[in-house]
Amino acid sequence: MLLAYWHGNASAVHRQLVARAQTGGDDGQLTAASESVASPAGAPPAAVPLLDPVPSLSTFLRAVRRDLTAGERAGLAAGPDAARAHDVFGKRAASWRNYVWEADHVQAPLLVDADGDLVRPWVTWFIDTATKVITGTAVTPGVPSRASVLAALRAAVLREEPYGPAGGTPEQVRVDRGKDFLSTAVTAAFGTMGVTVKDLPAYSPHLKGTVENLNRAVDRMLFAALPGYTLTPTKPRSGRRSKAAGRRPETSGVMSFQDFTAEVLAWTHWWNTEHRPKALSGRTPLEAWQADRTPVTDVPAADLWTFTLEDDGRPRKLTSHGVRWRGRTYIAPWMTGQAGRTVTVRYMPHHDHEIDICDASGKYLGSAHLADAATPEQLEALRTARAERARRLRAEVKAAETLRRQRFAPATTAGPAQRLGALTSAATSHFDVVRSSHLGVMHLSWSERRSGDIE
Repeated sequence: MLLAYWHGNASAVHRQLVARAQTGGDDGQLTAASESVASPAGAPPAAVPLLDPVPSLSTFLRAVRRDLTAGERAGLAAGPDAARAHDVFGKRAASWRNYVWEADHVQAPLLVDADGDLVRPWVTWFIDTATKVITGTAVTPGVPSRASVLAALRAAVLREEPYGPAGGTPEQVRVDRGKDFLSTAVTAAFGTMGVTVKDLPAYSPHLKGTVENLNRAVDRMLFAALPGYTLTPTKPRSGRRSKAAGRRPETSGVMSFQDFTAEVLAWTHWWNTEHRPKALSGRTPLEAWQADRTPVTDVPAADLWTFTLEDDGRPRKLTSHGVRWRGRTYIAPWMTGQAGRTVTVRYMPHHDHEIDICDASGKYLGSAHLADAATPEQLEALRTARAERARRLRAEVKAAETLRRQRFAPATTAGPAQRLGALTSAATSHFDVVRSSHLGVMHLSWSERRSGDIE
């Protein structure tokens, strides 16, 4: 108990044992005067045993090393996590790519500026246990939610730009008991793709060691080099009102959330394409993933949007310039002729190059790309859609005008006006004969087929 009180400091325990022996009375009880002398800031005197004689410091240290294991001493000094490093765990058999993924959240021990507020960002990611490749990453300013998991899942599954090339659907995913990973929306998404979710017991990080090692690596390799990093977790600015209420927090010298996200995504790319873990025998995670010939099951992007995109939560107006979202304009060829329509936006966090548009009832209309970053091909498609719509309207108007226009034959003698295009009596009679004979042939043919069927 004294070792736990002193966090494994055996020398401090020995000093208190010596002080207890020097100040203890004949009856083994401390006097009021001796209580203050025993050991300032130490354990209560009543909790310190009276030894006679007290062993020397070297003898006492040898006894501690003999009776306590290295794991117990580490646990007393730094807690259960430190003791776990001295435990023995079984090693899972080698597997193949996309057999098992592991997912987790990790909080960065620093503050970033998110639209004027100082928040602690969280990183959510999926990693393939066989090849150590990070398949999907999402960064959230503040506490992560199911939207963070779905965003990372979408980035992990899709393999076309700007994601991939690693990805596809895994056979299993290991997660802890976090409510974000076990929410109805997330489990339904996994179920739709046929992925088995392994819900691990609480406080068992060793059961998902791949992602736990990744969390430690990003803290030492990336977070520690960023401005504002602290060794111990920092606390977000309190939301209580104070004398400075109404003022924006001081953000000078603090990274913006956008810059932090860029750093995380760049580090993820470095991990996949340049980092060479010892377990991969000199290969990068992406090289190991590409060398594995296990078939990959892909999911079309159109089938993912319904459950892996975040809802903007407000109706917007489709104008002649497109859809305005977060101060930027998005356009698409399918918007031609639909200005004035009420729509809603669904989007992938951190990937604002493209959004998905739904109508007010939630029906999917199509995707839209950033107008400022539109490629020549995208702009040409928009112009082509407008030109095609205009050509079609001109053709329909011309056809309508032809129907409305009444043309008459010129006359050289007095008589009623003769409408051009009208059938004469002879032509009408001829048409009736042809029509009757045609119907008779059709009737006869149908009767013959019916008779044949009966026979």
